[in-house]
Amino acid sequence: MRFFGAGLAAAELMTCYLGLEIGAYQALADIGPATPAEVADRAGLDERMIREWLEQQAGAGVLRVEDAGKPARLRRFELPPEHAEALLDPESPHWIAPLVVMPIGGMAAILPELVAAYRKRTGLSPSVYGEAMRSGQAELNRGVFDHHLSEWIARHLPDIEARLHVPGASITDVACGSGLSTVTLARLYPAARVHGVDIDSESVAAARRRLAGTGFGDRVSFGVQDAAEEGPSGHSLLVCVFDALHDMPRPVEVLRRCREMLAPGGSVLLMEPSVAEHFSTEPADSERFHYAVSVLHCLPIGMSETPTAATGTVMRPATVRSYARAAGLETEVIDVGHLFYRLYRLRPASG
Repeated sequence: MRFFGAGLAAAELMTCYLGLEIGAYQALADIGPATPAEVADRAGLDERMIREWLEQQAGAGVLRVEDAGKPARLRRFELPPEHAEALLDPESPHWIAPLVVMPIGGMAAILPELVAAYRKRTGLSPSVYGEAMRSGQAELNRGVFDHHLSEWIARHLPDIEARLHVPGASITDVACGSGLSTVTLARLYPAARVHGVDIDSESVAAARRRLAGTGFGDRVSFGVQDAAEEGPSGHSLLVCVFDALHDMPRPVEVLRRCREMLAPGGSVLLMEPSVAEHFSTEPADSERFHYAVSVLHCLPIGMSETPTAATGTVMRPATVRSYARAAGLETEVIDVGHLFYRLYRLRPASG
């Protein structure tokens, strides 16, 4: 019965992915309560196919239906405002659409390649997962960057936050992906220069496209760089690694380079999954999610190179401390009360 429930949830998640991709949710949001024919016309879809989807979504509790007793063609379906916010509004802290896109469009789509990788005892390149995974992962963190990051830094790194408002301050965003975090840092700290680096050239190209039109081009830059290799030294007040260290084959080398990037008095700020201190057979649901993502994505890409630390998503605080210690950094674990994430402040070890 538990597997039936999981299978049902997986199938319904696929139908939600379908609704996002074909524009059916957006059509409903645009026109309000509508018949299948009206939705089909708005979205450019087949009436019979969209009627089946509408009925399925109503049964799943995503849509409401007026006059369920009417003939099928005359029933009117509605996307409730709170559901529209969760599915369609990237500015909302309740936006959940990336958690639909990532597992279905990103991870499920490459299962044959993943099976082959497990059988061959090899990892998978991040590029295998495609744009759905790349953009979904970035957008999943949008709410954190937009609604929490500023307050977290002000509360837990007040000395750094004060200096970031002084002209000439510099921030390096390591593993910046498509640049969402980098641009957010530039918006939060208008006196600072921000440099984003990522090993993936396609992500850096996307970051540069994101930068265009923001007005931050005079103080934000991006570069393709392996963060485990030599990088710029001694200029950054803050070096950020957001939700990425656990994916890296050589995390100690990356942290060592981050330490070398720091200006005097600077800090490295990690944002990583908030998991328990120790393994348990009854983990929190959030940790169950992290484990599933690790099996399907993070561990395989972390093993795409050799040698590799093979960390995985479930990187516990003791692991972070050991990596930081090996890189010459001291660790402060910061519980920010978030369901999915915690922070780590790393500073050069004294002596």
